[in-house]
Amino acid sequence: MPASPESVAPLRPLARGAVLAAAFLGLLFDGVELGLMPVASLSVSQSLLGDAYTKELGGQWFAWFTAALMLGAAVGGVVLGNLGDRIGRSRAMGVSILFYSVCAALGGFVTSQEQMLALRFLVGLGVGGMWPNGIALVAESWPNASKPTVSGVMAAGLNTGILLLAQLARIWPLTPDSWRWVFQLAGAPALLGVIVLLALPESPQWLAMHRRRLAGGASTRAHAPIRSLFSAGLIGITLAAILVSGIPMVGAWSASKWMVPWADKVGGGTHAAYKAITQGWWAAGSIIGSFIGAQLAGWLGRRRSYFLISVGATLATLAMFTLTAPLEATFLPVVFVQGVISTLFFGWLAVYLPELFPVTMRATGAGLAYNAGRFLTAAGVLASGWLFTAFGADYARVGAVLSLVYALGMVVIWFAPAQERAD
Repeated sequence: MPASPESVAPLRPLARGAVLAAAFLGLLFDGVELGLMPVASLSVSQSLLGDAYTKELGGQWFAWFTAALMLGAAVGGVVLGNLGDRIGRSRAMGVSILFYSVCAALGGFVTSQEQMLALRFLVGLGVGGMWPNGIALVAESWPNASKPTVSGVMAAGLNTGILLLAQLARIWPLTPDSWRWVFQLAGAPALLGVIVLLALPESPQWLAMHRRRLAGGASTRAHAPIRSLFSAGLIGITLAAILVSGIPMVGAWSASKWMVPWADKVGGGTHAAYKAITQGWWAAGSIIGSFIGAQLAGWLGRRRSYFLISVGATLATLAMFTLTAPLEATFLPVVFVQGVISTLFFGWLAVYLPELFPVTMRATGAGLAYNAGRFLTAAGVLASGWLFTAFGADYARVGAVLSLVYALGMVVIWFAPAQERAD
């Protein structure tokens, strides 16, 4: 007979540390991928389009690249999140890291915008799969640790990657003549993917679930039932989780991220590194925000904290696009504050989503909820590209109008579950 679930011992301290380090690094390099096109997009487009490049086309391609990444992440989050429930968190995490690393590196060899667009979708598959598997693996490997603290560390990993990329681009500015190196460098985490795939310990809770399946005669490849997330008992939770995840992502990618090409347009002519400096200020704030957001979820309660974050993100984003502008003395400090407030959401989500779903479908549920919002984000980004053209390439107007997306969170959160699941 297979071993009983009770025979699965908790991970030892060294193994738990390895899990936390690997997941943090996986999310850090995830953040590099998320921050890559905001600083590289206009240089890529100018290089590949040549004389056909215009400011309007540059903005449209930025929207399309972002939408492709978000669409890929949405698909990857669901598919690779489900894979984590089937074959294990650590193995699915290794697959995700390999996917985004290899496909990112190929971006350094493209010869057309269409090739880059296809690769950004493929990178998105791995980006989407990393978050649910990494968060589930850490949550299950550190069951007695403070959820807000561990979740805050994990959420900060994403934004540490964005900050790291910004510093590299500040030292070696990305220009139409020099941008391929950053994509080739983004392939380096493939080594981490191989190590995770072959050597990282598995979640004890997943192993216990796997043994229960075997003890009951189930196939070792029995998969978590995605349809069950829309059953009578879970459909309300699943839909609420999708909405509370989608609002901050639509706000971030449809509104906030326009600050980087805006900074490039205004300041890039005299200061090639200004876009990287702008993203660096935002990323520095976002590391603080993503960590504190997890703490707020514990201090103020899930609903109240999300409501207050929604209020703050709306006001901060409006201020960034209406009360200041690139090269003004107040611009970078406001960008920093907006980074702090708008990323409080993601620390909050790292605490909230895993606790909603049972262990048998935790990675599937968290992955679906977090990444289904990216389907909405892809649509929102395409709409922002249309607005960009309609507003005559006015970055500030586009950002200001779409910042109101954050205000929807003030309403939606009161329809979401307030308490964590009791397993």
